[in-house]
Amino acid sequence: MDSSARWVLHLDMDAFFASVEQLTRPTLRGRPVLVGGLGGRGVVAGASYEARVYGAHSAMPMHQARRQVGVGAVVLPPRGAVYSVASRRVFDTIRAVVPVLEQLSFDEAFGEPVELAGADGDDVEQFCERLRRRVLDETGLIASVGAGSGKQIAKIASGLAKPDGVRVVRRSEERTLLDGLPVRKLWGIGPVAEEKLHRLGIETVGELAALDDTEVASILGATIGPALHRLAQGIDDRPVAERAEAKQISAESTFAADLTTLAQLIEATGPIAEHAHRRLQRDGRGARTVTVKLKKADMSTLTRSATLPYATADAATLGATARRLLLDPIDVGPIRLLGVGFSGLSDVRQESLFPELEQQQTEMGAARAPDAAPEPQVDGWRIGDDVRHPEFGHGWVQGAGHGVMTVRFETRSSGPGLVRNFAVDDPEVVRADPVDSLDWPDFLDRSGDDHDQ
Repeated sequence: MDSSARWVLHLDMDAFFASVEQLTRPTLRGRPVLVGGLGGRGVVAGASYEARVYGAHSAMPMHQARRQVGVGAVVLPPRGAVYSVASRRVFDTIRAVVPVLEQLSFDEAFGEPVELAGADGDDVEQFCERLRRRVLDETGLIASVGAGSGKQIAKIASGLAKPDGVRVVRRSEERTLLDGLPVRKLWGIGPVAEEKLHRLGIETVGELAALDDTEVASILGATIGPALHRLAQGIDDRPVAERAEAKQISAESTFAADLTTLAQLIEATGPIAEHAHRRLQRDGRGARTVTVKLKKADMSTLTRSATLPYATADAATLGATARRLLLDPIDVGPIRLLGVGFSGLSDVRQESLFPELEQQQTEMGAARAPDAAPEPQVDGWRIGDDVRHPEFGHGWVQGAGHGVMTVRFETRSSGPGLVRNFAVDDPEVVRADPVDSLDWPDFLDRSGDDHDQ
């Protein structure tokens, strides 16, 4: 296709994890919701726009986010099975209009509608608005859509469209928009490249674009430099294509000084495992196998793996498994690089019913390792657990203590629901499939999802 005629769209679901919680639990609509780990070392996986007003955001330590939002914060554990089904319905809806999608994660994708080739900006804007309306009508979830001549511009545009909007960058606007952006906004510019450019006085994309190819190659490398230079100049002819699913998701770090004790290695594992877990969450699947890679000072490499009995996206379980696999540098020698990888990836249809118990079992034999605090739990129940009652139907645990738990009975279609209190050992209150909170029986029947009723 003529690059001057193409229109690439970037669709990004707004605050996806928190929005799904607000969709399926109507009482939470309009309230500051934080999704993530509830323990002492928990990290925010998603924050609603009501929470972002207070400065909360993804990847922030949960204790910091709770402090910033205050007593009004609603903190919930992630429900990967629910997000997976909601994501699939969103992108099934979009594919009915844009057949080829390059899906990047649970909540974002590129598309290049054939019928928009050669269209003017107004027509593209109307197309994007219709697409957003269709997603909202089908799923109850809100998308922001950006459009431009390539992936780079489209992604920047969707960021400008947030929240709940459309932004079409016309050809006449592209140069002005790009030139004024900080270089870090350019696809592929990370903190190291940003620092190199800043040291040379290059602060904006426009300043990077003004360099010649030789200068860029000497600063950023002969391989990646020219590609980034083209993007800075607004040249982006990368095709939109369906992505092959990754077989492994990992993160690793090389240390400035070799690690020589197990305590140092354990401490270093936390942020590396969290980084890999964030990638896993964005991918939308769970992992069965955890692998730890240790590169020694002599450059030899040791790897150890463990396979769980089920695929999980639970950060505490995966992190604890990684820590259990570590080897003591006293025994094997100083460590210069540590990597944590997740494989055996599959859709998580049903969350583990007792993740804390399984986490404790995973940690057996690693008593020397300081670990994440367990998620708050009372008599087997934690805030956010899905339940079912023969009279009141599907609900979720809002609180528990002193032998009593408070349950709110509601789903996506019910509106704000009734609240009832029960003894924590009431036999009529049983665990429920979280996916039932979506109340999409027709979609689940069509898509063949296998989940407990």
